[in-house]
Amino acid sequence: MQTFPETQRQEPQKNEVTARLKNFEEVYRFFDSKQVRRQSARCVQCGDPFCTVIGCPLQNYIPQWLEAIAARDLERAFRLSNESSPFPEILGRICPQSHLCEGACTLDDGYGAITIGAIEASVTDLAFAAGMRPEFPGVTSDKRVAVIGSGPAGISCAHFLLRAGIGVDMFERADRPGGLLTYGIPGFKLDKKIVDFRFELLQEAGLTLHLNQPLGQELPLESLLKDYAAVFLGVGATRGKCPGIENQDHPQVHLAMNFLTHQQRRVFGDDWDLRYDVRGKKVVVVGGGDTAMDCVRTAIRDGATSVTCLYRRDQANMPGSRKEFHNAVEEGVEFCFNQSPTRVLLDEQGGLIGIDMLKTELGEPDSDGRQRVSEVAGTEQCVAAEVIIMALGFDIEVIPGLNEAGVDVSDWGQILTDQHTGRTSHGRIFAGGDCQRGADLAVTAAADGRQAALAIMKQLLG
Repeated sequence: MQTFPETQRQEPQKNEVTARLKNFEEVYRFFDSKQVRRQSARCVQCGDPFCTVIGCPLQNYIPQWLEAIAARDLERAFRLSNESSPFPEILGRICPQSHLCEGACTLDDGYGAITIGAIEASVTDLAFAAGMRPEFPGVTSDKRVAVIGSGPAGISCAHFLLRAGIGVDMFERADRPGGLLTYGIPGFKLDKKIVDFRFELLQEAGLTLHLNQPLGQELPLESLLKDYAAVFLGVGATRGKCPGIENQDHPQVHLAMNFLTHQQRRVFGDDWDLRYDVRGKKVVVVGGGDTAMDCVRTAIRDGATSVTCLYRRDQANMPGSRKEFHNAVEEGVEFCFNQSPTRVLLDEQGGLIGIDMLKTELGEPDSDGRQRVSEVAGTEQCVAAEVIIMALGFDIEVIPGLNEAGVDVSDWGQILTDQHTGRTSHGRIFAGGDCQRGADLAVTAAADGRQAALAIMKQLLG
């Protein structure tokens, strides 16, 4: 260990730009056994590991599995990695590590942080290839739990309940499981076979999966409370936000999640809405987070003639992963910073021809610590566009049956829970992820699902 002075930080190799733009296959080629050992051995093995304590919402055993894989003990590294995380091979691919574990790494300032995300994904990839699997005892309890939603929070809750021998029925409104992991994150970041394999493991462990089952009239919350010992709500936040500008309801102005979902359906070979086909069109994406990066990189692969990303702050204040921004730049996306949309511009026939913008400037920090954004009068300009995609974050959809069940929600529709257990105002209903905390990260949703699962275990098993 501690080989950082002579061993430089190494990123996973990427496919060449010209090759990767031809398909939706994963861009990165993760580490082989030799590379993963070499990169892991750079770890300082801090006495107080900031990567875990400060950087990781799951508080994964990062130094421990780095030490194990550096010592050629793949099985121990795999067990440690999968002990605290419900899907490390996924989070290693999609987490914004620069803002989390790697950003908190002691070596980040000077030598380059340990490539924690790539190592995390590689360890489980290598273990799966060697035939290793997470251990589950099988369903040993007569209690069953209903999990609503098959995204990160729901998968996590189901994973830890199944590890305790508690049976789980998972209800998903879509025709494929995975939620955000399947329809919200493109295949060039996360191969869908990886998501499918996690569900195969859960089903082998005792999960019963019910697809095309939205919570509502045909699946009322009240009936679930009669049939199950507890219910976990992990339905996410999928209602896209709009800036409230003129002509934003035009048919060629799309919400990010709708665009990504239909593009993924096209990749699957399923039915999809041709309105979301951007081949041969000028595309503008409004937003600066990882969802915006997913949209611009998807539009490039779909054959857009040009893709421009407009963000109201500067590059340093982009909330998404640095590597996703750099990948987008490599792939030909143009970025315009400090720009705020004011109007969707139409021609006399009603066709979309552009979006009007005003320059912005950053001022003093607001209550959440981010600099306030103000528009600069007299700086109007138009960016040409035939398709506009709004990637401005997500709100929570109305969840049927909460009021009747006595589940309290905030003024913004977030389910109110106990911060230590995820329990709602109804003693047998738990919630986690975006429907409880607002739109956030997959890893925080996974942490919420685990927390609720532990509380459900204690309630059901004592």
